[in-house]
Amino acid sequence: MQVTLYYSGEDRYLLELVDQLAEQQRKSRSAVIMSILEEYFERGKRLGEILVDMGAVSVREVEEALAEQRAGGRPRKLGEILVEKGSVQDELVRRALVVQGRYAGAR
Repeated sequence: MQVTLYYSGEDRYLLELVDQLAEQQRKSRSAVIMSILEEYFERGKRLGEILVDMGAVSVREVEEALAEQRAGGRPRKLGEILVEKGSVQDELVRRALVVQGRYAGAR
């Protein structure tokens, strides 16, 4: 997907900050902008919410997995339940965990 970003001269300082961060992190400007957006939208969310935001599962699937988690005799992780039920691929759960873990300290 390609996105075009329009900005005015007043916004130039923001792009300079993004470019500085990109250089420090050895990433592209686009990657830094996407990580900033990801942080803004996903900070403080739970795994199920992130998976729903990603379009990986439905709210109903998360609710059913949470009910199964509460009803189970042994503690089970939400992602594990969703993968076992075939609701989501393991790779997407890992990606959501990376997103969640990146901003967990900001809660």
